[in-house]
Amino acid sequence: MAGGFFDRSAIVAPPGWSRWLVPPAALAVHLGIGQAYAWSNIKTALGTGPGNLGYSGTATALPFQLAIVMLGLSAAFGGTQVEKRGPRWAMFVSTVFFSGGFLISALGMAFSQYWLVVVGYGFFGGIGLGIGYISPVSTLMKWFADRPGMATGIAIMGFGGGALIAAPIETALIATFGKSYGGFSMTFLVMGIGYAVFMSLGWLLVRVPADDWQPPNPLQASPGSTGHGPAVSVSTAMRLPQFWFLWIVLCFNVTAGIGLLERANPIYQDFFATTGPTTQIAAAAGAFVSILSLANMLGRFVWSSASDVIGRKNIYRMYLGVGALLYLVILTLGEGNKVIFLIASLLILSFYGAGFATVPAYLKDLFGTYQVGAIHGRLLTAWSAAGVLGPLVVNAIVDAQGDEQGPSKYSVSFMIMIGLLAVGFVANELIRPVDPKHYVPDAERGGVEGAGVGTSSTESSSQRNEEVSR
Repeated sequence: MAGGFFDRSAIVAPPGWSRWLVPPAALAVHLGIGQAYAWSNIKTALGTGPGNLGYSGTATALPFQLAIVMLGLSAAFGGTQVEKRGPRWAMFVSTVFFSGGFLISALGMAFSQYWLVVVGYGFFGGIGLGIGYISPVSTLMKWFADRPGMATGIAIMGFGGGALIAAPIETALIATFGKSYGGFSMTFLVMGIGYAVFMSLGWLLVRVPADDWQPPNPLQASPGSTGHGPAVSVSTAMRLPQFWFLWIVLCFNVTAGIGLLERANPIYQDFFATTGPTTQIAAAAGAFVSILSLANMLGRFVWSSASDVIGRKNIYRMYLGVGALLYLVILTLGEGNKVIFLIASLLILSFYGAGFATVPAYLKDLFGTYQVGAIHGRLLTAWSAAGVLGPLVVNAIVDAQGDEQGPSKYSVSFMIMIGLLAVGFVANELIRPVDPKHYVPDAERGGVEGAGVGTSSTESSSQRNEEVSR
């Protein structure tokens, strides 16, 4: 797969090829792997409710948790290969592993072996998540060096919106095939085949810019998109405090969002258990998952695009600071008040998704595009940590409270989330521009890493520092 059809040289765009065909290619993959955000619907059907299979909240969180762990690890170890081999190879590998994870899960449920769901969806599917997630990012930033926040927001918006497509499909498949082991086997089988076909559109369509290609407005290309801006290698970046402060920022912002998202369906039912018939509340909880997905998706585009104007540091101040206040609002005013609960939850999830979409541009501002794909992959280990920490904080604490009912059983978990967001806020304040002494020499720049991102050579160091500091 390393040569021929899957080689980077085979997908260099010819003159006149529209860069606006790259976002749809990225969306085909990200909308597919974004199914992970609809796991809570499957989790609920596997859980302890009437007619379900009876697995505990902790057990049903395992496939999702492992998938997020493998997402970060595969992105970290695969980031360099993605940069080297190109986006078509990466998107194909993602398709094979992600759809294959569903097929392994289908086999596990057919033989009543839940551990195969954990291995299939969690381990193999998680590898597909990680490789697929980073596969188009550096390519998009090269095509859209003049609007990096918007470009990554478009693609990563698809990851957030994947559940919007997956949730109703999952609900329909589970209703059709039933909540037995055989029924879940058929659900996983159909989803695996469907995602294999859909995600293939991405690796067939994607292209990379030629070495001499420039964006339509090269003078508007932001810092780090040129040989005169930041250019930091992945090995150097990981030794700098900027990387680790940003790691903390991403980890705790993700933890706060994923803790709500992974248990969204039962959280809604607990907060509004007394407001209507059980069947009506259950249906509304399923719709709540889809609405959260929409907020997750739109936040990735809207807020990351806004970061091109107001700066990365300022936008993360909002994600973390306002996010902490919104958790406090849910705790104090959310019980039984659907309007307040819904608005606060939607904003939290929009900040959660936007954090993912904004961080590649933040990395580019700090370290340049030289090895940004590999650096981004390493940074996503923060997602792995958050994928364990978020569900653990919520599920373990709630499960430990036994038969306690109502929103009060989430008080401790949500207070922990507020504390983590506060720590992330401080870490963001500590991020400073990278000292130019850490940049790679000009002679080492260029090639595919610097392709298509020319700009004015008169850009000053003070301008770059201002961009990072905003």
